[in-house]
Parts: sequence; C-alpha cells; structure tokens
Amino acid sequence: MANSPARIQKVLSEQGILSRRKAEEAVAQGRVTVNGRPCKIGQPVDPRRDIITLDGQRLEFERNRQSVVLMLHKPRGVVTTTSDEKGRKNVMDLLANYPQRVYPVGRLDMQSEGLLLLTNDGELANRIMHPRSHLGKTYRITVRSLVTEEQMVDVSTGVTLDDGRPTLPAKVHVLSSEPERSVLQLTIFEGRNRQVRRMCEAVGLEVARLRRTSVGPIKLGMLPPGQYRELTPAELSALRGALTKAENRSDTPMKKSPLRKRGPRNHDTGR
Repeated sequence: MANSPARIQKVLSEQGILSRRKAEEAVAQGRVTVNGRPCKIGQPVDPRRDIITLDGQRLEFERNRQSVVLMLHKPRGVVTTTSDEKGRKNVMDLLANYPQRVYPVGRLDMQSEGLLLLTNDGELANRIMHPRSHLGKTYRITVRSLVTEEQMVDVSTGVTLDDGRPTLPAKVHVLSSEPERSVLQLTIFEGRNRQVRRMCEAVGLEVARLRRTSVGPIKLGMLPPGQYRELTPAELSALRGALTKAENRSDTPMKKSPLRKRGPRNHDTGR
C-alpha cells in the first residue's frame, strides 16, 4: 500500500474492491464515505488513517498485498459479473474457493467462452483495458455459412458497426470452410461491447460459437472449461512487456486502412 494519500478511486481499484470505473460510479452515487462524509471523485485519502466505507460497510485494506493475475476458461452460459440480479451463474461462482478477491478484466458475453483474465491489481487491469494498449485479442469463431473473400477483406480492413463507428483493422484467417459451416481465427486490437459478434453481423455472418483463445501473449491452451490458474512469472513478465511496448507505440496510433463504410445487414445473429 502506498505511503502517501492517493485518489479514492485508485485506492479502491488497487485493493481489488472495485474496478476503477465502478469505483468512480460508486463515489458519484454517494455510496462511498471518508470519515463519515460522502467523498468526491479524485479526493485524496490515506487508508492507514481514514475510515472508508462502501454501502455503509467499513473497508479493511491489506498491507503489502501480493498482486495476482488469474486466467479462467469461462464456459458458455456464465455471465462476466461479480454478482447478478437475475441469479444467473457468474464467473465469481467459479472462483468460490480462491482465497483472494479478484475481479474480471473486461468481459465475455454470456454465450461466449474462453480466456478471461481476473486480477486484484487495478493498475494492471486499467493498462490492459485502456484503448491505447491495442493489445491483441484472438478468437476462434464458428459461423453458419461459407465465408466469402469479400467478407474476409471487410473484416480485416475494418467495418462500420451499428453505432456508426468503424473498427480498427483486424487479422483474420479461415481455418476451415464448408457450405454450411466455417471456422475463423480473428484478432482484434480494441475492446468494444460485443465487438466480434457485431463485426460478423455487419458482414452477414451468423455466429454459432465464439471462443477467446488469447489476450496479448497469454494463451488459453488446454485449460478446461470452468477451471482457472494463476499466471506464471514468465507469463506475467510477457504481459507487462507487451503492454509497455504497446504504450510506447501510442504516440503513433494505428491508422485505419481505407474502407467501404458498410452498415449491419438485415439478419438474425444467433447470440
């Protein structure tokens, strides 16, 4: 723990209590108090001296807390939240026996599966999710049709999604292709909501199955669905190195290739 005051949302994030965004939301909603008074976003606090509460409960802060990062093979049908008001199974249910509090880095939608990172290190989580990182995320996608050359070009150069914003260029390979079923490998370099499914929808591809296989240098490998493990020191070093390299490139951001602006086609996507 830092020896000097730090912003409230940073303290909550670094301690794995809330993500930075969720911490800011909680502060804005008046759910966080410091020494009995509602605090403001950016307010400096000293966890060694200040009494900090969240939703009326006093928070206990760990000293010299060990930073951990887990990889989880999220199965289909599990939501990427720390709790769910509908009572659906969430990723934290799969980590019920893990001794430290961690939270997901980004998310996979309910019907998607594969690699999900979780950590108690708020700063590392923010670096992974920050738009400047352009950290590649690779997916194995099964679609219910033959894939055309035109669709491949559109996905790789960028497509305009249903919100009117174009995607960054991506890397796509056809692993197998049949009249009623094709398997693709797609790597994207940004993290917008349900982006891969929306990209497929925009070019007329119906997703039957979607599995994330890697985040930057971290690969899912043979980890069974529903299981998790801590990243090895070598994996952590590779992840931090990839982030540093990407951040050093952020002064010269990726440029979009020329593309034809195309909106989503009129068809069902099979979520």
